[in-house]
Amino acid sequence: MSHRVCPWWLGYLLASPLRRLLQDPEEIVSPHVREGMTVLDIGCGMGFFSLPLAELVGETGKVVCIDLQEKMIEGLIKRAVKANLEKRIDARICPQNSLGVSDIDGEIDFALAFALVHEVPDKERLFSEIYDSMKQSGKLLLAEPRGHVSEQEFEKTVSMAQSAGFEVLRDLEIRRNHAVLLRTRQGR
Repeated sequence: MSHRVCPWWLGYLLASPLRRLLQDPEEIVSPHVREGMTVLDIGCGMGFFSLPLAELVGETGKVVCIDLQEKMIEGLIKRAVKANLEKRIDARICPQNSLGVSDIDGEIDFALAFALVHEVPDKERLFSEIYDSMKQSGKLLLAEPRGHVSEQEFEKTVSMAQSAGFEVLRDLEIRRNHAVLLRTRQGR
């Protein structure tokens, strides 16, 4: 589902401990994730958010990590093994035109799309597949970098998510990002 994909080698920089100085992944996701949840990390890269998510879901939870690039998934798996979190992570390489998650429809409690949607050519399909994967009242944290995405483009992206069935819960404050928390519509 890509057209302007982040190069795989940049994954090392994006997963670097230095990035935590600007964006603390635990601080960003911990208000939304509890032990036992099933979480979807879309465009997971080498696991900047995936590993903290795996810690938060605990032994009874699972993080489904999706990326288009095999080298990103390989880096994620190496980092997960080193952190002894590999049993909590379901790492998947997705095809070009889909998330490839139809086998988990209705299972996701929380999904994260961080600095990803601007890289996807078919955003409507992306949001439709995310929505289908979600449980009733499942939540989606959507964030896009201010340097790449204008306020107007972000509002259009949020509108596409709403057209897929999500409703806005609230705007979020995440440094250098436009961000919003959405959930599946009630009574879907």
